[in-house]
Amino acid sequence: MLAFRFVHTADIHLDSPLKSLAMRDEALAEVVGNATRTTFRRLIDLCVTEDVQALLIAGDLYDGSQTSMKTARILALEMERLDAAGIPVFIIRGNHDAASKITRELVLPENVTVFPGKAQVVETDWNDHSVAVHGVSFRDPHAPDTLLDRFGPPVMGAFNLGMLHTSLGGAQGHDPYAPCTLAELQATGFDYWALGHIHRRTIHTGTTTVVMPGIPQGRDIGEAGNKSVSLVSVADDGLVAVEERHLAMAQFERLPVECHLLSDWPDLIEALKHALHTARRDHAGEQLIVRPVLTGKTPLAWRAGRDLDLLHAEAQNVAEQIGTLWIDKIELALSAVSNASTGGALEELAQIITQRSLPPDDPAVLEDVERLLKYIPRELRALLGDSQEETAATIVHAMQQGAMEVLARLEETDG
Repeated sequence: MLAFRFVHTADIHLDSPLKSLAMRDEALAEVVGNATRTTFRRLIDLCVTEDVQALLIAGDLYDGSQTSMKTARILALEMERLDAAGIPVFIIRGNHDAASKITRELVLPENVTVFPGKAQVVETDWNDHSVAVHGVSFRDPHAPDTLLDRFGPPVMGAFNLGMLHTSLGGAQGHDPYAPCTLAELQATGFDYWALGHIHRRTIHTGTTTVVMPGIPQGRDIGEAGNKSVSLVSVADDGLVAVEERHLAMAQFERLPVECHLLSDWPDLIEALKHALHTARRDHAGEQLIVRPVLTGKTPLAWRAGRDLDLLHAEAQNVAEQIGTLWIDKIELALSAVSNASTGGALEELAQIITQRSLPPDDPAVLEDVERLLKYIPRELRALLGDSQEETAATIVHAMQQGAMEVLARLEETDG
C-alpha cells in the first residue's frame, strides 16, 4: 500500500545564459531560455496535481551569476503555490547556486528548507510515516573533495532520504564535484539518495535507491532527447518505485539525413526537407529543435560544405513554415565519392584515409583528447560526447571528414 510520494529533480538552471545559441539565432535562444521557466512551472503543477508530500531540488536551481529578479519573483510565487497546497520543498545548493547572488538573497516562504554548507537532517512526517531528510549545500562554486563524510547516520525507524550534488565517480564534461562512489552511498544505510549535477538520467535500485534524475529541460544539442524528473512512490513496506515524467517545453534532437550516392543537388535538398517534416511528425513535444546531420557517400560532399549556408536557409524555410520546428545548425558527416570511379592517386589516397585512420581508443588520440578538453569552455565540453570514447570518436571523425573534404577540393580542381 502507498505510504507517500515525492518529486525529485535537479539542475533546472533557471535563466541559463545560452551564449552559443544566441550567437546563431537570438529567437531560438529566447525560446529555450523561456523553456526553463515554463518547465519549472510544470514541475510545480505536477507536484500539486499528484498531491505529493514534498518536492526535492538537488542543486543548481539557478545558473551561476545570473541576477534576473523577474525569475526570482517567479520562483517565490511558485514556492508560495506549493505552500498553499501544503507541500514542503527541500533544496540543496549546487556549484552554480553557490555562485548565484539571488540564491543567497531571495526570501522564500516557510515551506522551503534550504540546507546549509554543514549537513543537517530534518525529521518530519509524511502521511503519518516518519521521514528524515538529510542534505548539505555547496558553500563555494567548487567542491573537489567529498561531502559524504559530513552526513550523520540514518535516523532509526524513519525513511532516510539523502540529498547530494555530486559528480559521483566523474563524467565526461563534468569537473569533479563532491565526488563519491555508488558503493559509498549504499553503505550509508539511507533508503534513497536524491542526487544532482550529472545531466543524464541514471537509476540504481536495491536496498538503497540512488537516482540522478537528469536535467528537466535541455538547453543545447549536447542535452538532446527526452528530459525528465522523478515521481517517487514509497510503499508501507519501504519499497521504492521511481517513475520518469517528461515536462520539457522544448526538445533537442540530432537528425540523421541519409544522402548516400545522391548526385543531384535537388535530391539532397529534398532528402533534407523530408527528414525535417518526418521529425516534426514523429516528436510530440511543443517545440522541436533539430540538428540535421547529413550522412553517406556522395559526390555532393564538397559542394555541401561550400554551400552550407544555402542548406541552412532551406532548412530554415521548412522550420518557419511548420512554426514549432527550429534549426540548431547543419552538420556534415559526408564522405566524398566521385561521380565516376576513375581510380588514380586521389581515389587510392581516399581509401587509405578511410581504412587507416587512427581508432578512437588509440592512446595518442586519447592523450590529444584530454589536452583539447582543457582548452574548451566547461559548458561546451559535452558537445563532443559524454564519455572519453565518444569524444575521441567525434574528433577522429572530424579529422577524417576534413581530410576527405580536402580530397574533394583536389578532385574538383583536377576535373
